[in-house]
Amino acid sequence: DGESTRIALDVRYGLTRGFECGVEIPYIILGGGFLDGFIEGYHSTFGFPQGGRDQAPRNRLLYVYQRDGLQRLKIDSSSSGPGDIRLNGGWQLVQGEIKPERAVALRTSLKLPTGDSGQLHGSGSTDLSVWLTAGDDWKLSVGHFALFGAVGMMGMTDGKVLQGQQRNWVGFGALGAGWSPRRWIAFKVQTNAHTSFYRDSELREVNAASVQLIMGGTIAFSDKTTLDIGVAEDLIVSTAPDVVFHFALRRRF
Repeated sequence: DGESTRIALDVRYGLTRGFECGVEIPYIILGGGFLDGFIEGYHSTFGFPQGGRDQAPRNRLLYVYQRDGLQRLKIDSSSSGPGDIRLNGGWQLVQGEIKPERAVALRTSLKLPTGDSGQLHGSGSTDLSVWLTAGDDWKLSVGHFALFGAVGMMGMTDGKVLQGQQRNWVGFGALGAGWSPRRWIAFKVQTNAHTSFYRDSELREVNAASVQLIMGGTIAFSDKTTLDIGVAEDLIVSTAPDVVFHFALRRRF
């Protein structure tokens, strides 16, 4: 039980027309939070099962994992600090000449173990991810419609969270669609999925693939400044946070 906040500064720079590089610097806050009452009320209003959340103390922080009679993880005090820094790169492989919205790109990310794994600010491993992204766009009588997706693999060195149970290879992907009725707004829906990060456990929270559904959109304040807003739910229950709120303010220079 707990809530976490992740604030990140993500900077990207186009070195050439078809290649970009960047860095992402996160800051992690772990605590009991304040949303338990709101989430319980949301599930009650729409008739969704509480899953035991209404029987637990509100706004508590307690992460505990035991295996073979040994306590492998326990977090019960609030903390904050830097997370794992990522170095990112992207290379555009294909872009349509007549239709530039139709494009394919190869992306990569190197995650460094800069966060404190003992406080779950990082994993303690160095990770290399490589994935393909693709998208297309069609004009409609009202606005335009877009499809986009991604698929890739991540290789990880041995980390410091649940040592001995971590997998070294994980597959991931995403598929989404968007509709923009006006230039200043777009509505989006997206599914994210990944294989399990850990093994040797019967708990879905530890050893199970995960699928999340994100619904939201983008508001454009100008041609160069936009705000993304999204809410994520765990489609495979207990394999991801129950609810995630996402906000991303973007500015192009």
